[in-house]
Amino acid sequence: MKLILLLIVAYLLGSIPSGVWIGKIFFNKDIRAYGSGNTGTTNTFRVLGKKAGIVVLLMDILKGTLATCLPLIFHITTINPLWFGVCAILGHTFPIFAKFKGGKAVATSAGMLLGFSPIFFVYSAVIFVVSLYFTSMVSLSSMISAVLITLSTIFLPYIAPVILPEHNWLLTIIAFLVSSFIFLRHKENIQRIKNKTESRIPFGLNSSKKK
Repeated sequence: MKLILLLIVAYLLGSIPSGVWIGKIFFNKDIRAYGSGNTGTTNTFRVLGKKAGIVVLLMDILKGTLATCLPLIFHITTINPLWFGVCAILGHTFPIFAKFKGGKAVATSAGMLLGFSPIFFVYSAVIFVVSLYFTSMVSLSSMISAVLITLSTIFLPYIAPVILPEHNWLLTIIAFLVSSFIFLRHKENIQRIKNKTESRIPFGLNSSKKK
């Protein structure tokens, strides 16, 4: 019973619609009615500005981290903590507090990695930042990073065990499923990338400042 309750708590943590709540409480705006209509970090930056975007990013990351750490906090050793992270990701993408219409799983997935392995999280963050520097597109960087991180869960234990000491098949399976979901949720972005109309951020080699 305790285990089931904590899995539900993990889902509810993930369900906290950070962007929606920050927008309504501090800006009297529902970000779902602006920009891309997404509740995640990128649309928050676009609609509410840098400060709100940073707060939402941190909240979405910490949702995944706290959920993944629930077994450690409550001394549960009979289940892989990644399952709690998965519940948070499901909550983020299908939030009960926002009519089951949520974000694209990127930040909360990163939070899951932080709770599971801080070193691997830093490695993954570097991949994302480098990708973002070369593309200046959050959407494309998210997809590239998802693929590289998934592959890394397989190869890193053999070539850089200091980052990921052992192969965890559950981590690989979750990374693959999350990556597939990220691609699915970015299908409109993919079309805009093909049409060269995707929004760029003011950072990197192809930033909006250079356009």
